[in-house]
Amino acid sequence: MRVDDFDFDLPRHLIAERPACPRDSARLLAVAGDGLEDRRVSDLPGLLRAGDIMVFNDTRVIPARLFGRRGTAGVEVTLHQRLDARSWKAFARPAKKLREGDTVIFAEGFAAEVAAKGAAGEVTLAFDRGGDSLLAALEAHGRMPLPPYIRHGEADAADRADYQTVYARAEGAVAAPTAGLHFTPDLLAALDAAGIRRATLTLHVGAGTFLPVKVDDTDDHLMHAENGIVTAEAAAAINSARAAGGRVVAVGTTSARLLESAVGADGILAPFDGATDIFLTPGARFRAVDLLLTNFHLPRSTLFMLVAAFAGLERMRRAYAHAMEAGYRFYSYGDCCLLHPGESD
Repeated sequence: MRVDDFDFDLPRHLIAERPACPRDSARLLAVAGDGLEDRRVSDLPGLLRAGDIMVFNDTRVIPARLFGRRGTAGVEVTLHQRLDARSWKAFARPAKKLREGDTVIFAEGFAAEVAAKGAAGEVTLAFDRGGDSLLAALEAHGRMPLPPYIRHGEADAADRADYQTVYARAEGAVAAPTAGLHFTPDLLAALDAAGIRRATLTLHVGAGTFLPVKVDDTDDHLMHAENGIVTAEAAAAINSARAAGGRVVAVGTTSARLLESAVGADGILAPFDGATDIFLTPGARFRAVDLLLTNFHLPRSTLFMLVAAFAGLERMRRAYAHAMEAGYRFYSYGDCCLLHPGESD
């Protein structure tokens, strides 16, 4: 499809700079059939049914933005995909100042070697430490990698908490699974009380999620890869809930992408541990996801393409037009929508 088909104009004032407080007071647009219903995230227990299962991404965002020096030249890097205990793929600015074999010093006693250079400003960094020691160094010297459209300045103490789900556990994301930012302990308890089940998976969201689609046709886009895990226990719980008539509610496009990567042609979910570069556009068949809770996404983005694939492009155009007219807040810190599946355009 033409990438232009997924374009729209969004007024700057609708881009959220801070999240709603409390989190579950954010607005929710329920999109089902031809209907659009304005609700709140706190209404979720009444919008779902007992026996449904919500699937959450428990990845935890790390302070993946680093500032260092190669010699006298300043370098900024944003880690985006973990390769092993010590090595990460990263986007570097300015990448032209880096060569294979160069050492980038981020702080006294904390450095990385440029192990390889790729296209579009990407490098592979081999750090001087790994595992928990590397995570500790990132906590000490890194900054929260806020999306480029959030312009309230450098990430601050509030962002350290705000740009993290309350159930985050597995260290490794460099962008938040933003649909999950709306949940509070009280809302999770209310969902439990309503008989709505929960399962977790892990997809370490990469900075590639913010990369613009620069081709004219979706068939020509090279999708970024992200590492994910669906445990045998999670797969069994989701399969069991669905077999009993419950619906699988993916919390966020990250959960949806991993579920659709792990599901078989028969609709049965299998354990998964590896990288996925699945790219879902209109015409794709969803085998694992019955409902999708997701934020409002950037124009021409792979995420807007995914929601259009799930709910239908024309229906999403109408939903987004309504959201803009009604003053919904967009993007990572913004409001969300609950999508029922629609005919693919």
